[in-house]
Amino acid sequence: MKLRINYILIIGFIAIAITACKKDFLQRNPQTQITDAVFFQSPSDLETYSNGFYKQLSPSYDDINSDNIANYNANGEVDNLVRGGISSSNVGGWDKKDWADLRQINYMLDHINQVKGDQTLINHYVGIARFFRGLYYFKKIKTYSNVPWFSKVVNSEDPNLYKGQDPRAMVADSVLNDLTYAANNIKADGSNTRVTKWAALTLLARFALHEGTFRKYHDEIALTNDYQRFLDVAITATAQIIKDGGFVIYNTGKAGEDYRALFSSANLAANKEMIMWADYGKELGVGNNSHTVLDYIWSLSKNLADTYLKTDGSPFTSTPGYNTKLYTEVFAGRDPRMAETIINPAFRGPNNATAPYRIKPTLGGYNQIKFYPRSADLMQGWVMNYTDLPIFRYAEVLLINAEAKAESGTITQADLDQTINKLRNRVQMPALSMGVALDPVLSATYPNAMGANTAVLLEIRRERRVEMACEGLRYDDIVRWKVGKVLQNSQQGMYVPAMGGLDVTGDGIPDIAILTSPNDESAIANLPEDVKKNLSKYYLKDKDGKDQNFYLTNGTSGFVAFTRDRDQPRTFLEPKYYYRPIPISETVVNPALKQVFGW
Repeated sequence: MKLRINYILIIGFIAIAITACKKDFLQRNPQTQITDAVFFQSPSDLETYSNGFYKQLSPSYDDINSDNIANYNANGEVDNLVRGGISSSNVGGWDKKDWADLRQINYMLDHINQVKGDQTLINHYVGIARFFRGLYYFKKIKTYSNVPWFSKVVNSEDPNLYKGQDPRAMVADSVLNDLTYAANNIKADGSNTRVTKWAALTLLARFALHEGTFRKYHDEIALTNDYQRFLDVAITATAQIIKDGGFVIYNTGKAGEDYRALFSSANLAANKEMIMWADYGKELGVGNNSHTVLDYIWSLSKNLADTYLKTDGSPFTSTPGYNTKLYTEVFAGRDPRMAETIINPAFRGPNNATAPYRIKPTLGGYNQIKFYPRSADLMQGWVMNYTDLPIFRYAEVLLINAEAKAESGTITQADLDQTINKLRNRVQMPALSMGVALDPVLSATYPNAMGANTAVLLEIRRERRVEMACEGLRYDDIVRWKVGKVLQNSQQGMYVPAMGGLDVTGDGIPDIAILTSPNDESAIANLPEDVKKNLSKYYLKDKDGKDQNFYLTNGTSGFVAFTRDRDQPRTFLEPKYYYRPIPISETVVNPALKQVFGW
């Protein structure tokens, strides 16, 4: 079964169900010859209608807005935030289109009582609707903390039309109820390109872990006395998946290749790690844009690169001289996931091209290759990549289980062996033990981590970061752990020992050159002519002496850094920047809406 909406069936009805009058969006009523009384008759009607919900759920293949990114040549939300560019007068996010998905869901739920047929099947589709309502409000809570809860379509006579926000505690409990219902009523069988019981349990666990840890670390919301029950839900939901779901970590003994296969394969249908995945194919006329991860508008950070352990299980940052290792040296003896996430000297592009791939220091050098299609037939143009992509995978379930137990103070070696060590075993890394030493670099990154097993908790966070890198979760992790200060750090790229030629393909011959300007190429004057002729040249300044987008931290050596970070420093204001403001235009229309935490 393919993950695409049956547009012929549903667009006509969505047009019927969502057609509106000119009043406020939440009070709009369908106006058509085909009424809801005619349509909502059977479970098949619910299936047709609920197909329209799936646009809310899509795979992610980047960590933009987080410290996993060194450089992003576009207008990223968080990048704009930490430079003071977001205010209630210019922010979006509360207009009609932002409430459209909720209204669509509630419209179906409002008409469930008139549906006749197998009650189990009806409950299944109610579960689908409540899954997506839970997902919708999960996103709202993460953005605003307090939001108005609407469990039905609001008409013009409803006094709740212009109500204020409901408390986070009430909305979070409502989300918990929705996702619990979904997990208890959605069928376990069926295609994993659609929402199953296991996908519902995974979203329930993801939400519960987020809310539980957010409450634990964010005292400003005054819910620190009520976090454990959410962690308990995360533990219970993941335990059920582990016990009954039949999922396994994909492991054929090929280490990095097995990890790569999760993100660059033509078909994930037989992969038992996929709890839910998106099906793309030329024959379907459905493609993705995953090729944009490499050399398009972002690169990955040195900070992320430094997080990967050495193959003996020790931190890379404990290695003498680690901070001045060359690009061709940093991948040696490292966790295999690093070379499957960050471009490395051995990378040759689609179909293992014979020409070496040259990194671009203008982006930092540590360009992303995770999710990049590895064969030309799977990468045919803009929105024409035909690799299947994960939405929920079993690795995240294991990580949630381990983290929730560590945050609860109940983690054991048996728990680590059942979760974290299955991920490490896939890539042939040493097992994590309860006796692991505290890593001072992790401790400095997460200074507020707490509990009897802090060293273990921090290693679980490391494992989550490297295993799930570029899958869209890192920013949320930073927020829920209340370590937003890392977002004001100017992330850097690779180390450059001196101006001149650099070997970045590992053959000993310079491939690129970093030079002062086109007017001064003295740093490569002594190179052989044939080498100079083939160099890809990058300049710190243009011919008129104007700074380019990058510089070296020590002037003529150091780490690749970015002039925007130097000239427009980042600042992260706590707790304000953990949330977003409501547009001021909306607070004028509805004075009951109130800004939170300094907005």
